[in-house]
Amino acid sequence: MAVVKSERLEQGRVKRLLRDVRADWMLYALLIPGLTYFILFHYIPMYGVTNAFREYSPVLGVGDWVGLEVFTDLFAREAFRRALRNNIIISLLKLVCGFPVPIILSLMINEIVNRRAKKLVQTAIILPNFISWFIISGLLFAMFNVTSGAIPGLIRMFDPDAVVTNVLSDKNSIRAVVVISYVWQASGMGTIVYLAAITGIDPQLYEAAMIDGAGKWKQMWHITMASLRPTIIVLFIFRVGAVMDAGFDQIYALSNALVVSEIDIIDTYVYSIGIEQAKFSEATAAGLFKSAIGLALVLASNYIAKKVDPDSGIM
Repeated sequence: MAVVKSERLEQGRVKRLLRDVRADWMLYALLIPGLTYFILFHYIPMYGVTNAFREYSPVLGVGDWVGLEVFTDLFAREAFRRALRNNIIISLLKLVCGFPVPIILSLMINEIVNRRAKKLVQTAIILPNFISWFIISGLLFAMFNVTSGAIPGLIRMFDPDAVVTNVLSDKNSIRAVVVISYVWQASGMGTIVYLAAITGIDPQLYEAAMIDGAGKWKQMWHITMASLRPTIIVLFIFRVGAVMDAGFDQIYALSNALVVSEIDIIDTYVYSIGIEQAKFSEATAAGLFKSAIGLALVLASNYIAKKVDPDSGIM
């Protein structure tokens, strides 16, 4: 009887789903392009993950299964361990330095009274997000080039005997350049979500706080920040999940032979051994390892968020 009842419930769900699809078929049709994209470019290529557990040659094709031998060879390589170490350091620096900036900028923009000035400031800080990293690298070269750069020229103007270092070729400063340029380029886009959340806050909360004598700082902390907390937690979970993504475009554009040992990451390592050296099995293993770490971080951060606040989290 239980099996029959379960089958009837399942048939009822299917009938309701078909009825809903027929009633709103135009809305469901809008899902087709997105589903097609994910199926073609995200799910079908997942079969290639098996190359991490088998021999693969561009000439001979797929070979025998070798288990974890590819991973063993991968972790034995000093170049991969260096890329993993750099990946973690750069990603954590970007997370610590970059995540709070959009929140701070959103709070500052929200305090601008003049609507035209507010739009101008928001547009100005979002604009860098649409500039390619290769263009940004050209701008940085024009600024810091020792021979003809703008900043070294300015330094020599005040101190002709000054010894100027090219920060783009200095191991001690390249990571700072990577982090600062990332914050400048990406922070503006993050303000869109926070400003949208701020506009959804009930204005009566601010009015009640003003009647109670709360100043701007207390209103910002106890109303604005408290209302933004769910949004901050969700975006933080996503950011932690992408912590292994240190930014291939940026690192590839800023990398050179003098500083590659300090900023070479897993993505550039995969590009090097996969595209340039045609070692597809090792490249797949490195990419799979990076994805597994990202999944583990998402699950862990979501679990912690749910423990701290049961209404937070993404699942």
